[in-house]
Order: sequence, then C-alpha cells, then structure tokens
Amino acid sequence: MTTKTAIVFPGMGPSRFAEVGKFLLLDPYARARLAEADEALGTSVFDNFREQTDDYSEFSQVAFLVNSMAMADRAEQTLGVVPDICAGPSFGQKAAAAYTGSLPFADVVRLTAELARLEEDFFGNEYTDVVTHSFVRTPEERLAEILADFDERGEWYEFSGHLDDGFTMLSLRERELEGLKERISKAGGYSMYTMRPPVHAPAFSALRRRAEQEVFPRYEFNDPKLTVVTDQDGTLVNSADEMRTMMLDTFDRPVDWPAVVATLKREDVARVCVTGPDNLFHRLDVTKDNFEVVTVGLPKRSRPPRKSS
Repeated sequence: MTTKTAIVFPGMGPSRFAEVGKFLLLDPYARARLAEADEALGTSVFDNFREQTDDYSEFSQVAFLVNSMAMADRAEQTLGVVPDICAGPSFGQKAAAAYTGSLPFADVVRLTAELARLEEDFFGNEYTDVVTHSFVRTPEERLAEILADFDERGEWYEFSGHLDDGFTMLSLRERELEGLKERISKAGGYSMYTMRPPVHAPAFSALRRRAEQEVFPRYEFNDPKLTVVTDQDGTLVNSADEMRTMMLDTFDRPVDWPAVVATLKREDVARVCVTGPDNLFHRLDVTKDNFEVVTVGLPKRSRPPRKSS
C-alpha cells in the first residue's frame, strides 16, 4: 500500500506584527508572496499590517495568508514536499484554495480582505455580545451538565468546533463567559482562548448569505488540482462548486478536525505537512497519534524574546 502526504494549512490564531513582521521582510518566500499581495490590493500589506492592532484585522488576515503560502513554497522547494491531498481547517481554507489553484493567489488575497471587511461590518451590528471560547480537557458528562444549565436558564450557545477529544469551541453571550470559565475549571478543564469576532456557528447564516450575495459572485472558482478535505465533516472536494460551498460553509458550520483526520486516514495518508504559523493543529493528539507530522512554520529567531515577569 502506497502511503500519502497531506498538506495542511492551519486555522488562524492571533497574528501580531511584532511576531511576524521580521519574517515578512527577511524570508525570500514571504517577500515574493508579499509583493503579489501588495499588487493584488494596490497597497502595502506590510505597512497596513504594522498599523493595525486587532489580532484578526483585515491586514492581519492577509499577512497570515501570505505567510502560510510562503511556508508551503518553502516546503516544496527546500523539503521536496509533494502532497497528494490538501486540508485547510477554518481560515486555512483560503490558503488551500490558492494552493490547489481553485482561485489564483491574487484573488484569494482580495477575497480575504473583502470577507474581513464584511465580517467587521456584520459583527459590528449583529451578535455584538457573542464570543467563541475554546477549552480542553473537560469531560463529556461535565460539559453536558454545564450546557444543561444554559438550557434551563434559556441562555443561548452553539458549538463552533470540535478539534480533539475534549477540545471544544463554543459560541456564547459574553456575559456568560466568566461563569463558563469557572465551571470549566471546576470540571477539571482548561480555558484556552476567546475569539472576537465569533466564528463557525449556525446562528451566523445571515453572514453566510451576505458573503454569498455580496462577495463571492466576483470570484470564479476552478476545480482544485488536489483533492481537498472539508473541515466541516471530512467530505472530499474535487470540483469548483464544492470548493465554493466549503468556503461558504465556514461561516455557519462548526469545524470538525477529527472528521478530517478520519478521512485522511481512509485516504492512506501517513504524513501531514502543516505549513503556516500554526500553534494548534500540529500539536493536537488526534493529529500526532495518527500521522508523522512535519511543520514548516515561523523560525524561532523571528519571534521576540519573552519578557520576564
């Protein structure tokens, strides 16, 4: 049996200029991609990124895309990575679309910027009090008790992702966040991070409709050159329409990384190459337990030294 390699573009974590600005300037692959992004947008991504402070701002997102693609270029040209299949959970869908040729890179840059502005407008007026909180090591029965309490009190919540055994992404009203953290801690769990704006919840179907009506008609998708695994349920994608649907599904369907892993296993994948500034997906047990994991990420020297407390 011939084993295969998958290229995985990670979801986006907080992307700060202080951490990646030097890499954008010095890495030859990043510089090349950055020049393409500048041309696509008609402005300096680097300069705009430097001025923005929001972790998920328009130019933070474009910079993350640039770095992810630059690291894929490096994986190909210096490590000889030749993937057989592709996955891009959450924000990683955008790099996956460019890498597989479903959209030209310049189009993905423009799409990323447009969707970032749309999300900022949407969440500036809708669900303004909602966040997405990620937590780990919370036993299933204890989480069920916590959510039963939400139900009894009529408090809204929706799942936004399942990343690993006991690793949950939950969207909820911000007023409930501290109480949730406290109960997670008492249950033996650990709170990871909180996202603003929130992501991947069924309640955000209006955002999906706006993206479909206002943004996506300007872009013509092609069939991907590599099969792509959807991050919502592990379905295999091989057509332009399927790629477009997958990228729209990200607005209102939760991420299911174990489903992606299961599909990759069925496709005889033995090695995954995670290319991008990833602090999460290559570390998950469900990833490490099932594959040889190769990471092509930010070099440590590009990160600022930690301040002593």
